[in-house]
Amino acid sequence: MILSEAYNYILNNSEHFFEAVKIHLFLSFAAVGIGILLCVPLGIYLAKTEKASLIIMNIVNVGRIIPSLAILALVMPFVGIGFFPSLIALTLLVCPPILINTVIAVKEVDSSIVEAAFGMGMSNARVIRKIEIPLALPVIITGVRTASVEVIASATLAAFIGGGGLGVFIINGIAGANAYLLLVGAIPVAILALLAEFTFSGIEKLTSPPTT
Repeated sequence: MILSEAYNYILNNSEHFFEAVKIHLFLSFAAVGIGILLCVPLGIYLAKTEKASLIIMNIVNVGRIIPSLAILALVMPFVGIGFFPSLIALTLLVCPPILINTVIAVKEVDSSIVEAAFGMGMSNARVIRKIEIPLALPVIITGVRTASVEVIASATLAAFIGGGGLGVFIINGIAGANAYLLLVGAIPVAILALLAEFTFSGIEKLTSPPTT
């Protein structure tokens, strides 16, 4: 009964619903994209800089224990409310798993392979591009997968600071004690998170070296 009410609501408000889905997806994947652009180069640098790596990784690990809603609340006084403040907050959420996995992945690349590449006359930049990144890529993608699933779920909280998305239906459902309206937001979020999980799992397998 509740599911049919949720389905009917989506049919009768399809424009509003799909606009919320579009905002939710854009918020989520824009945050992941920015996180990749920031954290993969930083992670490669930190993997080769032991002291800086130790300090920053400790800070990042502490930051991971802060709840998503708390990050939104902390960001709001400085950047206000709306779409872009939500994007900033969500970008902060996706950075730790991408950064941590990048550092670990690059550090775990077989040093003998790297030394052999240098022995062949390859420059540092070329070793990073041709050797280290391809070998580290599956673990980096695991971090992106984790970040994507987390941010799709956390993007529902953007509605609390006016960011829009599917969280609006969940908040309105809770406020109005409308179970069907809550499902209008919650079920698509769960589906999107599963799709992200399966998609990045597939990419991870494609980038992994064949096992003998």
